[in-house]
Amino acid sequence: MAEGERQPPPDSLEEAPPATPNFIIPKKEIHTVPDMGKWKRSQAYADYIGFILTLNEGVKGKKLTFEYKVSELNEVHEEKEQAAKQNVSCDECILSPCARHCAIEKLVALLNTLDRWIDETPPVDQPSRFGNKAYRTWYAKLDEEAENLVATVVPTHLAAAVPEVAVYLKESVGNSTRIDYGTGHEAAFAAFLCCLCKIGVLRVDDQIAIVFKVFNRYLEVMRKLQKTYRMEPAGSQGVWGLDDFQFLPFIWGSSQLIDHPYLEPRHFVDEKAVNENHKDYMFLECILFITEMKTGPFAEHSNQLWNISAVPSWSKVNQGLIRMYKAECLEKFPVIQHFKFGSLLPIHPVTSG
Repeated sequence: MAEGERQPPPDSLEEAPPATPNFIIPKKEIHTVPDMGKWKRSQAYADYIGFILTLNEGVKGKKLTFEYKVSELNEVHEEKEQAAKQNVSCDECILSPCARHCAIEKLVALLNTLDRWIDETPPVDQPSRFGNKAYRTWYAKLDEEAENLVATVVPTHLAAAVPEVAVYLKESVGNSTRIDYGTGHEAAFAAFLCCLCKIGVLRVDDQIAIVFKVFNRYLEVMRKLQKTYRMEPAGSQGVWGLDDFQFLPFIWGSSQLIDHPYLEPRHFVDEKAVNENHKDYMFLECILFITEMKTGPFAEHSNQLWNISAVPSWSKVNQGLIRMYKAECLEKFPVIQHFKFGSLLPIHPVTSG
């Protein structure tokens, strides 16, 4: 995987799903540290990291305010021709650009619903400052409604996929027992989006909308959860970790800033530069949130990020963060032991060719 940072990933996510897929409820497969070898050799790992790298490539050099299209309209004709050659109904294998645009909007609506539920579930008075128990009430509502929410995004001919895909949504918002949130939960949301791509509800061609519209809205809702219920960081490394809660927006956010005409890595520790540009760049939005949540000198509470600000280029930052994400998140047993595997992100070894 050493050179994986430089190349867009394989075409595995562009393939149409089988006509009669056997969807299953995802479950944990990594029970001991030696099981980590299974994970790194799995189809799930290859597809997940491929998905992350494809999105990384897609947002390179683009602002959050970038005017993007959700697939080109003429693609639908090519897709129908391709489907006809394969003797399958186009509706069975792929959704039209219009339907995918609707899927993006429906995913945002789903996240808006989660946001509204936070407003409807205020924190309760309790002795403990952290981990407000009202979060459990909020989570119980999601646990009950997750499949209904996912069903609003997935068309009826793919309804069999809903229970499998909904598991990743439920895993993506934190743990209701510990009332914590971390990079494993964030990874579950990326897996949720990856699954939607694999069943054709989204396409990796829609990568800009996936990151800028859907994932960015997810981040907003997660920040609101973290602040409202004072959630604990899951598996936090304290000042030695990149961030208490997130990782992916630093990767994709640094890609956005590659070849920026004047913003360099050293500028993200400059309060003025962050305030003036955070609405355009995920990375700077993350920095702003950290400075709102933490007190004291930046170099003390966010030492890793402070060190990264000395890297000469955003391209180097981006490549380094991808390596760090693999090492500190995807190759760490405490994170991956909670990852769930199904038919869409399977544990079986990657199939070549």
